[in-house]
Amino acid sequence: MEIKKCKKENELNLVIEGRLDTTTAPQLEAELKQDIDGVEMLVLDFSALEYLSSAGLRVLLAAQKVMNKQGKMIIRNVNETINEIFEVTGFIDILTIE
Repeated sequence: MEIKKCKKENELNLVIEGRLDTTTAPQLEAELKQDIDGVEMLVLDFSALEYLSSAGLRVLLAAQKVMNKQGKMIIRNVNETINEIFEVTGFIDILTIE
């Protein structure tokens, strides 16, 4: 997995490429913990995300909980496969997906 990060003032944009699974979820979690303080808008771009496991969902849920307190989180460019995972798990109702 590769993470491309861009932080401007109180907005953090992350482009996630590859697989977000048990092996790579801690990497995303560490990146978020490092940069999420003071962020009012978190944008995750999933245009290059190929796979999402339950470990990845856990990291997204934790990020959503933090952003509920300090701003907004948006997930963009979700492909059909990832969207189906969100629908089956009920995350479609928890996350803001554009």
